[in-house]
Amino acid sequence: MSKRDYYEVLGVARGASVDELKKAYRRLAMKHHPDRNPDDKQAEASFKEAKEAYEVLSDAAKRAAYDQYGHAGLEAAAAGAGRPGGFGGGDGFGDIFGDVFGDIFGGGRRSGRAGVFRGADLRYELALDLEQAVFGATINITIPTVVACETCHGSGAAPGSKKVPCQQCSGSGQVRISQGFFSIQQTCPSCHGSGQTIEKPCTSCHGHGRVQQKKTLAVKVPAGVDEGDRIRLSGEGEAGQNGGPPGDLYVEIRVRPHAIFERRGADLSCVVPVSFATAALGGSVEVPTLEGEVTLKVPAETQPGKVLRLKGKGVRPVRGGGVGDLYCRLDVEVPVKLTAEQKKQLKAFNDLLAEGGDRHRPRTSGWKDGVRKFFEQLGS
Repeated sequence: MSKRDYYEVLGVARGASVDELKKAYRRLAMKHHPDRNPDDKQAEASFKEAKEAYEVLSDAAKRAAYDQYGHAGLEAAAAGAGRPGGFGGGDGFGDIFGDVFGDIFGGGRRSGRAGVFRGADLRYELALDLEQAVFGATINITIPTVVACETCHGSGAAPGSKKVPCQQCSGSGQVRISQGFFSIQQTCPSCHGSGQTIEKPCTSCHGHGRVQQKKTLAVKVPAGVDEGDRIRLSGEGEAGQNGGPPGDLYVEIRVRPHAIFERRGADLSCVVPVSFATAALGGSVEVPTLEGEVTLKVPAETQPGKVLRLKGKGVRPVRGGGVGDLYCRLDVEVPVKLTAEQKKQLKAFNDLLAEGGDRHRPRTSGWKDGVRKFFEQLGS
């Protein structure tokens, strides 16, 4: 099946800038991302098609190849790259095809945009409170990064100076080394494949075109993010080299432990202490939620560890779906520091319970049955 035109896929003009490509790709990625379109094969295919188109057009060398030769040029380059030695074995076919593919990929006499490199991606770990993760927030972060030098605008050349053809490779970006009967072509060690050297290096960046700098960014955290989620900030990584596009910044979410709640996906859980009297007779207690206190009804004869659910008091996930629930595990609290009178009354109450046998103590009754069966099995 023939591939669609990459510019048509992204919906941009052939002369679109890098920023226009990013904006178009981001819009399509948000629309067709598999997380937003589960089990939708067409959306998945559209997402992959847009990703492939952006990866080619955002790369200066690949875009130049595509603009001149279309899909065939990219496929030919890929085939040549997979062959040991390629076409560069000598003065025969290597020279014939070197002029064609060298213009595109920097492998022949004219390097074109060779030496253009995309900036490195960066990773930042962002710690959030549970409330920030649930409701969203805007957090300012400061990251050390590499940016284009403001003095030379990334060229590496001092103001008023310029780049000149490399003397070692005569501007081709490639040098040929002869070893006996063999001739090997490799990237020029002087200009690193760009075909140019700096006449007078910039004093601010010492000719590198980039400088170390700390950058402050406002990260918009969407509501519902969870531990391990990533936020991608396109173009906020390290600056590219020789006019290459910048990398991206990946912000990885970490959620701090909460004093009351634990989160599992869309659901929250907490421990709610209740008095012995409330657990035995029934009643109600006030429990916290992320949106304020609510009343929880406790059934009579509730046993320790029973879990009650408050529907819709959890979290709405960032990728959509229903709001989770809040699960309250009841912890029957044993009274402490009793007075003499309280101890007397409690003992009298315990004696009254004992007169009814085990019918007031279901767990004790079940436990005794288990112990009896255990010893019967040992004796058999």
